[in-house]
Amino acid sequence: MQTERRGEWITLARDDARSFRAYLARPVAGRGVGLVILHDMFGPNPAFLALADAEAARGRCVLVPNLFWRSEPDGVLPYDAPHDAAWARLRSFDLEAAAAGLQLPVDWLRRSAHANGKVAVLGFCFSGNLAFLAAARIDVDAVISFYALGISAHLAEVGRIGCPVQLHYGLADEHVPRAEIDAVAQGAAANPAIELHRYFGAGHSFFNPLRPTYAAAASEIAARRVAALLDRLA
Repeated sequence: MQTERRGEWITLARDDARSFRAYLARPVAGRGVGLVILHDMFGPNPAFLALADAEAARGRCVLVPNLFWRSEPDGVLPYDAPHDAAWARLRSFDLEAAAAGLQLPVDWLRRSAHANGKVAVLGFCFSGNLAFLAAARIDVDAVISFYALGISAHLAEVGRIGCPVQLHYGLADEHVPRAEIDAVAQGAAANPAIELHRYFGAGHSFFNPLRPTYAAAASEIAARRVAALLDRLA
């Protein structure tokens, strides 16, 4: 994992002493698709900053907002420590406020001189659900969601989605049961804009190379699908 980042941190908003910050990775040259990458429950850690750098190298303009800017703690929690603090923070997380707050990075990218006016949102785990809500509630051009927690609770919003959406699930996911995946598949079937992809043998966080459940073969297939969708916005 690289330690030298190609991007920088910017401030999207302030609320008293708190700042809504985001990691910005610009394309090397020209203007590219705007991409909002939403981190997992551990925060905007090196896995997501590296993903932003990689996408910027492919010509995209990327923001990784700190979704926990109003939470305690508000920073990155380590993968290699007990996960109690991460789960506790997630239980107190205001999903509705965070979904509304995604308008800020989306608007920032639409105005950016380094973006082409199109914006996609990419989310993982709890933020996979946030990405889904963005598709239903915010004017975005595409959404990609990996191993989302709890989309089935929001299936009433499927009819509001008009942009292309990809939902990616591993069928050996210890946090997303098969019943959740089946419910989402059934609810999403009414909207042809939504694609649902299943990966046999892949567990939770199968797309994250820093996690022990990383699955290279499934990730490669998923990455091709993601790239094909983002390339359509170029």
